[in-house]
Amino acid sequence: MHHIMIPADKARRCADAIRIISAEAVDRANSGHPGLPMGAADCAVALWGNFLVFNPDDPRWPNRDRFILSAGHGSMLLYSLLHLFGYDLSMDEIKNFRQWGSKTPGHPEYGHTVGVEVTTGPLGQGFANGVGMGLASRMAAERFNTPDFKPINHYIYALCGDGCLQEGISYEAAALAGHLKLGNLIYIYDSNSITIEGKTDLAWSEDVEGRFIACGWHVQKIDGHNNDQIVAAIGAAKAETGKPSIVIATTCIAYGSPSKQGSSGAHGSPLGTDEIAATRKNLGWDAAPFEVPEDVQATCKQRVDELKLRYASWQRGFESWHASNPEKSKLWDEMWHKHLPANLTEELLAAVAGKDGATRALSGTVLQKVAALIPSLVGGSADLSPSNNSDIKGSASVQADSFAGRNLHFGIREHAMGAVLNGMALYGCFIPYGATFLVFADYCRPAVRLSALMGQQAIYIFTHDSFFVGEDGPTHQPIEHVASLRLIPGLQVIRPADGVETALAWQAALRYPGPTALILTRQKLPVIDRPVSFTPADALRGGYAVSAPIAVPAVVIMASGSEVHVAVEAAALLAAQGTTARIVSVPCLETFLAQPAEYRNEMLPAGIPRVAFEAGRGMPWGSLIGCDGLFIGIEHFGASAPDKVLAEQFGFTAPQVAERIAAFLKK
Repeated sequence: MHHIMIPADKARRCADAIRIISAEAVDRANSGHPGLPMGAADCAVALWGNFLVFNPDDPRWPNRDRFILSAGHGSMLLYSLLHLFGYDLSMDEIKNFRQWGSKTPGHPEYGHTVGVEVTTGPLGQGFANGVGMGLASRMAAERFNTPDFKPINHYIYALCGDGCLQEGISYEAAALAGHLKLGNLIYIYDSNSITIEGKTDLAWSEDVEGRFIACGWHVQKIDGHNNDQIVAAIGAAKAETGKPSIVIATTCIAYGSPSKQGSSGAHGSPLGTDEIAATRKNLGWDAAPFEVPEDVQATCKQRVDELKLRYASWQRGFESWHASNPEKSKLWDEMWHKHLPANLTEELLAAVAGKDGATRALSGTVLQKVAALIPSLVGGSADLSPSNNSDIKGSASVQADSFAGRNLHFGIREHAMGAVLNGMALYGCFIPYGATFLVFADYCRPAVRLSALMGQQAIYIFTHDSFFVGEDGPTHQPIEHVASLRLIPGLQVIRPADGVETALAWQAALRYPGPTALILTRQKLPVIDRPVSFTPADALRGGYAVSAPIAVPAVVIMASGSEVHVAVEAAALLAAQGTTARIVSVPCLETFLAQPAEYRNEMLPAGIPRVAFEAGRGMPWGSLIGCDGLFIGIEHFGASAPDKVLAEQFGFTAPQVAERIAAFLKK
């Protein structure tokens, strides 16, 4: 189906509608960023009116083009586009921009506003999310496309700004995209040379064109207010299938505003009533406030009607493809719906039955079984797969010449890795995981936070989880990291004690609708001897008794991960002194705290002294041990020495733990 390009005069009218609506919405809210929507409106209309493939009636259509507003502060640009092109976003919502309960929050939020593909605002994240989407799209196309029909053949578009490109994550992601030759990525760089403090030359004199050429991108430079140049550049970008593309569009921030255009004052402040009136006059705009003229409505509707015919054609082709390709169709349904086998628990437990070892190694064993059962699972490491045990054995690596494999190589780019996982999860079809050392959770934390904010099923494998890393010393020994991750709302943090808990941690990650952090040891751990009454459901409650039932123990000792077996040994030493202890393993503090009070009181009886034991900082345990409890952990940085020496020096041996608990009980 051939599309007749929107003439420049009609495109300009649509762009001016965006400029006025955006300025009026920001002014009404007395809060927001009018400059970017006004400056980028011409590029946005050229893209949405001529190239972007979507159906506002089916916003989750798998083969839609994705549009990411990486420069999320310019959210009114996106809201205006969604309204003009037929999405369920009313003008009343636009009038309520940034107000309580509206569908037009200050920055775009995935799952909150129809048509918003990703939560953006932290600059550069959207840029990197797009790389994840582009990667997922190429991998999906490799699995499903046939010579007769291609169910996946769309593009990923993003609009980014100066701030996105100044953030380091954009370089990490751009380098990876260039390496993988993701020709389905087309980014528009709204180059207005203005940031909050003033002109970008205060802190930036980079050759952006040279940088992206060096990263393997196709680069064009245009006037971002010239419709013909914008259309030609996007067309050329689509024609370049062997490289990702970036169009450097020089624009004027707050274009059309006589007194504010080109100034930093238009970045994040309302124009004001007088300036909006002047802008209307300057642009020849006489429609009522928040009114879209009929000619603009007609231009946008014509494009949407055309796209709906294209959508219907795809649906017919897909139905025929689905009927003619039973194996691929079965895989399609399994992957897009992320089917999990009914006997998942049994399969994962069988993979590690009776096995001891480091939980990173046990996780690697479980990973092989998960990969065999769930084709959606794909992932890799930030150059640490031999240490993270994160490769899917027998599967190929994804590279520029082949997207059929399941092993991803992110390079030494933890921040981009996290954002790429988010992009893949948002894309659909895949359950992505990424691995690195726990201490480097700091390097991807902003992306982890966004995984949680968006409720995306990204699985983070964090190994080398404590000072037991040993000789590498304090730079590589996590102390505060588990506690820090637990502070992120919605992030499931699981620190398993042995193979059984590791298998169930993977099960929990696969069933959880949000992100999971698996916290895994470098050092070997023994198999925990559980009571006969134990069931997998116990561990999945986040905390459960691993010691034989004692009606009224003298003390309850809670522990996670590598400290559980030490707690068991310490309890045996205490028992020899006549002190009975209940050991409660708490692999997931958040899940345990979310259990009914009745269950938690059963595990932690009222009036019984409580101890928590973990190789990290103790603050998150306060809600369980209270003001009168004892925490045995580490509140300082580590040191370089063999792990057994560190255990002795830091008081983590069973005799030392038993001695501290005994002294605590005597108080």
